[in-house]
Amino acid sequence: MNTRIRRIAVTVAAAAVLPLALSACSDDSSDSASSDTSTKESAPASPSDDGMGSTAGASTADEPFGPACSSVPADGAGSFDGMAKDPVATAASNNPALSTLVTAVKKAGLVDTLNNAQNITVFAPTNDAFAKIPKADLDKVLNDKAQLTKILTYHVVGQKLAPKDLENGSFDTLEKSKLTTSGSGESYTVNDSAKVVCGNVKTANANVYIIDSVLMPSS
Repeated sequence: MNTRIRRIAVTVAAAAVLPLALSACSDDSSDSASSDTSTKESAPASPSDDGMGSTAGASTADEPFGPACSSVPADGAGSFDGMAKDPVATAASNNPALSTLVTAVKKAGLVDTLNNAQNITVFAPTNDAFAKIPKADLDKVLNDKAQLTKILTYHVVGQKLAPKDLENGSFDTLEKSKLTTSGSGESYTVNDSAKVVCGNVKTANANVYIIDSVLMPSS
């Protein structure tokens, strides 16, 4: 009888202790979770967060530059982002300031040649650059496919040129003769005459430097 009473007493005691133990474990767990949360909330920004800001800043050095860049549309196919998606002749056709050049390229039958070329640089004269040529002379050139092709291919170099490459350069053109470049920072000239007015414009297959004068091959 005494043994049975003792067993009942032990069982009752255990039942009373168990909820207390579970409650204590629960409190420890919640304290630990809240501690982890407060630690995370008070943690300083990680170095990788700071790194993202510096990377974005560094990318600006590779963007287009020059006074005429402000006239490029902010969005759409003719914007810098839009031009970057298309091959160079197509990209130029979406830029209103290059409409005369595009007309000349079409007359010379060079659209496919330029669009299919890989890793080239195009020095692209603006409409104002073509307007410097007397109308009679310009019309004559536009109607002479051989001469027009010679002039237009003189504006194309068979490699992608970064701005730093233009500082003191001499490059073979698709026309087979050389052109020279000089300058620094955001100020460059081609053949000591044509100024780059919007440089480092990216297209799908070319780097483009928009210039304020038409280049003429020496021969």
